Amino acid sequence: MIMCLTISTLSFAQYTDVINSNRPGVSRSAFSVGTNVLQLEVGPYLINEKRTPALRTEVSGFGVDFAARYGLLWEELELNIEGTYQNDTKTYFSSIPFEEDRSNFKHVALGAKYLVYDPYKNADDKPNLYSWKANHRFKWSSLIPAVSVYAGVNYDTENNPYTAAGIEGFSPKIMIATQNNFAGGWVFVMNLIKDRIGTDQSDFQYILTLTHSFSPQWVVFGETQGIKSDFYADNLFRFGGAYLWSKNFQLDTAITFNTKDTPAVFGVNLGASYRFDFHQDKESEHIDNGGSAKEEGKRQARRNKTKNTTSTNKRQKRDTVDFD
Repeated sequence: MIMCLTISTLSFAQYTDVINSNRPGVSRSAFSVGTNVLQLEVGPYLINEKRTPALRTEVSGFGVDFAARYGLLWEELELNIEGTYQNDTKTYFSSIPFEEDRSNFKHVALGAKYLVYDPYKNADDKPNLYSWKANHRFKWSSLIPAVSVYAGVNYDTENNPYTAAGIEGFSPKIMIATQNNFAGGWVFVMNLIKDRIGTDQSDFQYILTLTHSFSPQWVVFGETQGIKSDFYADNLFRFGGAYLWSKNFQLDTAITFNTKDTPAVFGVNLGASYRFDFHQDKESEHIDNGGSAKEEGKRQARRNKTKNTTSTNKRQKRDTVDFD
């Protein structure tokens, strides 16, 4: 998740100068994409599942994860639609082996996410230009996470091979997402999810994701996902990375696996995220909506004054630079 490359920007607003993608993991950031930003995230994958030893079956196929996210009205609010489509062949190794071709949406959900607490909103996290140590030391305040809540609805089609028998139509989904931004390019995200509420496949999930950026372009991540329901239970692990091609375009890859054989899971995906950035900050919107040239001149004068004061302070501190 490329979000960790823009921690300093996240400290002041939901909107970031570069794309803020949920990929390549499956956890959801606590932050939105920003108002008037449309973001598309897609990831085709290959999957192989083997179940042994009792009922021997094997699933082999491909699929695609997809999401569309849009920031509406407020910086804290995001609307999104997301899902997974899969096409595979399930082989039964019985006395007379046979194959079953399957294809459908494993899940489709429409929902809204809202940031209810942002500890970085009014924090003074500007970098210290005179001390590397000050910029990289641990801060106890970073243990307080940003928190968002999600509410949405699933839609499952009738006779879906990827859901429990009798599951069809609409069902609620809720989530709490937290995010901690640590010094040195580390970001920790936690999701607690209750899915398909009120159905025979109501499950609880937790997702823990840790990402680290090595440069403004490269990031790696590790993730664990726990799933518990009467229909399916698993503990999945993912590792991968992402590359920021441009400020609006990200490429990523990851592998997924587990440690059991009911079934054993292995998957590989490649993905991409692209945003259509129509965001305007409040000052720009005020100017576009009729702000006078005189008012803009005053703002420019204040910016120049601040810039001159900052330059003077830098010259005064030049002799006491700390390179610890």
